[in-house]
Amino acid sequence: MNRYIETLSLLRRENNFRALPSGAPDKGIIDLSSNDYLGIAADSNLHREFMDGEGRELSLSASASRLLAADQREFQRFESLLNEYYGGRALLFNSGYHANSGAVASLAKNGTLIVADKLVHASIIDGIMLSRAPFERFKHNDVNHLDRILAKKAADYERVLIVVESVYSMDGDSAPLEDIASIKSLYPNALLYVDEAHSLGVCGPSGLGLAVDIEGVDFIIGTLGKAIGSVGAFIVSRSPQMFDYFVNTARSLIFSTALPPLNVAWSRFVMERVPEMEERRTHLRELSSLLAQALGSHSAPSHIQPLITGSSESALQLSAALLERGFKVLPIRTPTVPPGTERLRFSLSADLKNDDIIRLQEVMTTL
Repeated sequence: MNRYIETLSLLRRENNFRALPSGAPDKGIIDLSSNDYLGIAADSNLHREFMDGEGRELSLSASASRLLAADQREFQRFESLLNEYYGGRALLFNSGYHANSGAVASLAKNGTLIVADKLVHASIIDGIMLSRAPFERFKHNDVNHLDRILAKKAADYERVLIVVESVYSMDGDSAPLEDIASIKSLYPNALLYVDEAHSLGVCGPSGLGLAVDIEGVDFIIGTLGKAIGSVGAFIVSRSPQMFDYFVNTARSLIFSTALPPLNVAWSRFVMERVPEMEERRTHLRELSSLLAQALGSHSAPSHIQPLITGSSESALQLSAALLERGFKVLPIRTPTVPPGTERLRFSLSADLKNDDIIRLQEVMTTL
């Protein structure tokens, strides 16, 4: 037990100790830390429409894994909708973590080299670790470095799995997906895997993400717990046979109780409406431009924007100062980000008002 206690003590000394928040959200506080990018999780009218309609009779538990659950109707209805949207074959998972850790580990069988962007999410890294496959990491969004790795090593393996995100969660920047897909096309044994967790609902044609129309993307991961305001995730494969492959090999799917049918139906209900939510996306882009001005950012405006503080202590102090002035912005610390890049992560929701960000800019000038 002493080792565990020492670990906690060290985290406290380094200002990296975490604790679960408690209680209800503070009234009157502007939340700039949520991933509810389209404001759907906060949309009581949309919730009421669903619960007064088709949501009334649905089960609150699947009671078994997907392979054993008796009632598959809501899963199949939602997967069919995703098939229409993406022109592939979709499979639901319980979360983005389940999808990435399960799918990456499943894809990286013997003879596979994984080549991942330096900043891919921890769920992808865990999938890589579970796979036990050899892997390389290329400099963030550096397509030339990716090409050099592939030129040197791709021929030594049966297949190469290139793994990137379309929008990165800590910096809010976008991957050069077309360039990456172009490089991937030079290597016949390469597969391209794109995590759309922070772009689904927000970016791309009809809010379906940045990879939907890019030729050469083999796998798309969509997370439902962020802009979609629900829970779960899906993987879409452009090869229909991969649906059966994941059903038979993805351990996070096989050995987990499936999502409740009620939640799956809610996800479908929202996704049916996402293409029509362009007004929300336009407003979110306006907020993003205002936030970039407030933070003095010279990067392309995004619904996720960091303010680098350089230490955990300063991130905590600035977060506390903003909360005192009515803004919730959470500190992001090591090991989530490398030492020296500790930050506040500002993330926007379409239910915010322009005046909220204008007032934030006024507050920032006083800190």
